[in-house]
Amino acid sequence: MPSNTAAWLLTNRADIEVESAPYTPARENEIVIKNHAVSINPIDWITQRAGELIFSWIKYPFILGSDLAGEVVEVGKNVSRFKVGQRVLGHAVGTDPNRNSSAEGAFQKYTVVLENMAAPIPSNMSYESAVVLPLGLSTAACGLFQKDHLALEYPSLLAKPTGNTLLVWGGSTSVGSNAIQLAIAAGYEVITTSSPRNFDYVKKLGASQVFDYNSKTVVKDVIQAFKGKTIAGALAIGSGSAEACLDIVHACNGNKFVSMATFPISFQKLTKGSNIRLHFLLQLPKILWFGISMLVKSRIRRIRTKSIFGSSLMNNEVSRVIYEDFLPKALEEGKFVAAPNPFVVGTGLEYIQAGLDLQKKGVSAIKVVVSL
Repeated sequence: MPSNTAAWLLTNRADIEVESAPYTPARENEIVIKNHAVSINPIDWITQRAGELIFSWIKYPFILGSDLAGEVVEVGKNVSRFKVGQRVLGHAVGTDPNRNSSAEGAFQKYTVVLENMAAPIPSNMSYESAVVLPLGLSTAACGLFQKDHLALEYPSLLAKPTGNTLLVWGGSTSVGSNAIQLAIAAGYEVITTSSPRNFDYVKKLGASQVFDYNSKTVVKDVIQAFKGKTIAGALAIGSGSAEACLDIVHACNGNKFVSMATFPISFQKLTKGSNIRLHFLLQLPKILWFGISMLVKSRIRRIRTKSIFGSSLMNNEVSRVIYEDFLPKALEEGKFVAAPNPFVVGTGLEYIQAGLDLQKKGVSAIKVVVSL
């Protein structure tokens, strides 16, 4: 049996430590991937510093991480899509309450991944490029295509225009970069927001119009851009996005739904020694105000809202639509771009903590990656 090593979170709020880990064989509908690259998302450092509030079911020590790319070394029973030696990317779902398994965390040498949460990658695509996709892709897909969210038409290589326009607030983020491309591939026009330095970036991904989310007139300007258009709903990403999207959707004709990929509070000031409960209590008024104001505004305006849980597609048909039907061919034919670009912070699991620290400081239009 192969020897495994992992970047462990030994206790809540501790720094990462690299130690040996069990190798877990593939079970039914699972594959084991030898990781060649992993990437880091905001939820990783938030879990490290505030895990008891976000993922209270996690028992330590634990292995975090959602994004991985590597080589299949084992396939489980009933797995027909993959074979040993195949190059793949995967969304590891170990922190999901229904999985809750360190064996399914990305930050290790060998990870167990569900068959329906992985996809082959082209021979000319590096692992470092491919690994920027999984969680951002999954989160965008949940918000866009799940029946309990925006329920848009599914993406395809031959999509027909729907005549509707989607709002993506936060287009240069990892989730936004994937949402823009998925919506375009499903036949929707996309209007988005970003900082001015990323205007060209989001337009290259397919957005027809982009607005500065820091502008004092941005809500008014976006509403004007939707004149004469039918809105397909809004995907809200980032601080203040949900409130802005409510105002815009209210003023537009079409699908009155805001799918939210955002936290109502900030965790940026949390450190290893922070009193997380005090931090939470200090921000409790803001949390309560956010919840109450969103509830009141959405009900008065008859707008539906729902928060996205980025691994929920593993339990429905959207995972197959994305990871089996659409993504492999789209990557192969160059009709879907691995975005944002990778920023490799180092090689080896020893660089996971440095990657977490860098992500926590804030990045724009890049994805923090560790090569293995």
